[in-house]
Amino acid sequence: MIPTAEQLARYTLERQHPITRTWVDDATRLAVLAEEHAALDILLAEDLDVAAQRAERLTPGKPAESMLNRWVAVGNDLHAMLSMRFEGMDVTKPFVDATPMTRSPLPSDLPALAAIAQEVYGIHNPRYVRLWSAEPDVPGTQPDRRFLAAPISELQPHDVPPGLVLVPAKAVEHYDEARRAYDAVDADHPHHADEASLQDRDDLEEAAAEGLLFDVTVNGEWAGYTAAVIKPDDALGLPAYVVLELVLAKPYRGHGYGPHLSTLLAQALPDPTRILIGTIHADNHGARTAALTAGRHDIGGWLQLPLVQI
Repeated sequence: MIPTAEQLARYTLERQHPITRTWVDDATRLAVLAEEHAALDILLAEDLDVAAQRAERLTPGKPAESMLNRWVAVGNDLHAMLSMRFEGMDVTKPFVDATPMTRSPLPSDLPALAAIAQEVYGIHNPRYVRLWSAEPDVPGTQPDRRFLAAPISELQPHDVPPGLVLVPAKAVEHYDEARRAYDAVDADHPHHADEASLQDRDDLEEAAAEGLLFDVTVNGEWAGYTAAVIKPDDALGLPAYVVLELVLAKPYRGHGYGPHLSTLLAQALPDPTRILIGTIHADNHGARTAALTAGRHDIGGWLQLPLVQI
């Protein structure tokens, strides 16, 4: 039997990093998490019409039932909600999400979890199972994205280099320059393309319309973008702004500006009672160091359990 949204919310909350339990009271967070689980996990487990729509769009020719979420017994008192996903909606990058769980997985749980994921979704040839852990790793898994966060009230700018300023952007006027900035990083660090990518122009335009996109300027010259979004499904049940974009153009990299972008963005956002959250790949050491230096905490993240292709 599929748990209720409230049960899933409690499982999720129990697995969060302890520091986040001090930022928001549990009752408020449980209500938000329950709403999210109802709108996503339970809907995808019960609504065959939605499953059919997803199958038609993402896996044409395969049965709708193969896109339904499944609540499975892994063994040793561990249950998990499995969901068929695709990285960035790219049909060539299938994976199985197993984020809602009755407890945190142990290394001894991984073989059974991999076997069940293959049994349920093998028709889609998923590459890995994605797990959530407040701990930095679980032996037998590989790193994925980490969540780095802090209350905006704690993210106070200090020792900001002269001339570094954020200016509200009314429109996305430097998109091509931002793309070239990403291309430059990818050229210097080929693995970066798998860790981070420029947000779609439409997303940045929406952020601009909501007053959440900022031009990074140095001595009045455009140097990059910072942007945020209110996106509950990436906020772990917290009242948060989620970092949408942080990018510096190549001429402004290596000057010590990066660690200040988080704090400047936080103080530029309209609601100081929220929490700033951003996801950064565990292997993106420069971005992680900048976020930690700014005062954000690693509050958990995803891990990948590789699957053998069948």
